[in-house]
Amino acid sequence: MTVDPRAGRPRASSRETLAEAACELFLEQGYEATSIADIATRAGVSRSSFFNYFSSKGDILWAAFDERVDVAIAALAADDATPARDILMAIADDFAPDSLALAVANATVMGLDDELEGERALRQARLARAIADRAHRDGLPRLRAEVQGAAGAGAVLAAVWQWAHAGAGQADLGPVVAEALDAAPVGEPPTVRQLRVVVQAPDFEDTLTFYRDVLGMPQAEAYEAEGGARVAILDAGRATLELANSAQVAFIDRVETDGIASDRIRIALEVGDTSGVAERLAAGGARLEATPRETPWRSLNARLRGPADLQLTLFQELGPA
Repeated sequence: MTVDPRAGRPRASSRETLAEAACELFLEQGYEATSIADIATRAGVSRSSFFNYFSSKGDILWAAFDERVDVAIAALAADDATPARDILMAIADDFAPDSLALAVANATVMGLDDELEGERALRQARLARAIADRAHRDGLPRLRAEVQGAAGAGAVLAAVWQWAHAGAGQADLGPVVAEALDAAPVGEPPTVRQLRVVVQAPDFEDTLTFYRDVLGMPQAEAYEAEGGARVAILDAGRATLELANSAQVAFIDRVETDGIASDRIRIALEVGDTSGVAERLAAGGARLEATPRETPWRSLNARLRGPADLQLTLFQELGPA
């Protein structure tokens, strides 16, 4: 007499029943050799019933995880109040061992190594895009946002794999995701989103012409107010704040100018051709304080005094010797 392998199991078609049947078959005969018809037969349901729960054979493994990722992606796009890290941590909330964890832990036996890696990459890319877009909206430059997105998504998927290999039923997924995100921080935008140097320029037109037209800093914004008030905001590329103690300032002055003292605040501008830009600025109204010279840290520096009494350092990164 043939014994029904599903004897004693409820005959009701359900996602859990189909998933259990599929994993049994993947372990017994491999993923590629198992058909949807095989899974439906083992589960005791019709083939058409299979598609009430899953769109494909691979969907059996990923459906529960995909639902959580879809929720996270929607939240990253719509909920700017909740920190991105908290949204990613929610993927792990009450995440019980399922078909995906079993497949990851038994990928070689099931013949699933290539299948899982390919599907993992697709989900990692979707999640990375959502994290990056959120980070960019939060104020990170696009490149840094893309890196943060890739790191955050990679951390989540790496945590799932680590959790599965360690024995998914032995620990919660949440602490593993938290540890992974600690290694690839995803979270709040920086407190300071832009450095803006505000300069009082009594000779406004000449100063604007020099920095915008001669030096070549594009005008990003301009405003006027009552009483002849005017302001122009020029784009200076990436902004940083360099803090130096007195000994460092004296050292830089010796290297860059043969000892001409720096102002308390000096504006340093990275350019592609220090000599050419210095010559152009001198011709446009700046006073050359120190001619271009190579520094020990492989940059070509020149110092000038520009309109509005700004002390300027031009520096060109020369790269390795």
